[in-house]
Amino acid sequence: QVQLVESGGGLVQTGGSLRLSCAASERPFCANRMGWFRQAPGKEREFVASVTWYGNSTSYADSVKGRFTISRDSARNTVYLQMNSLKPEDTAIYYCAAQYSENWKNWGQGTHVTVSS
Repeated sequence: QVQLVESGGGLVQTGGSLRLSCAASERPFCANRMGWFRQAPGKEREFVASVTWYGNSTSYADSVKGRFTISRDSARNTVYLQMNSLKPEDTAIYYCAAQYSENWKNWGQGTHVTVSS
């Protein structure tokens, strides 16, 4: 079972930047995509961004397009989320997961991001 560990969260002011990391315990050979999701207080978890393990196809939620960039380092089995121009509404717990067929699995424990106004 692949384990995912997120890191890089913290407190940042509006307009600031953070880079989140998602380290996999091993290469998820059967996973076709890796993704970032977030859950704000009192809200449901929502999709943020994803990237294919093979190739370089990316996908973003409309709310983060142009501000966030997802990337992966295959040699390190790590996926990153570069977050720029952060807004208070980006405050949430950020999770990463691996997609197998159409199912997202191997959820990490999450990393907290707080954007102060």
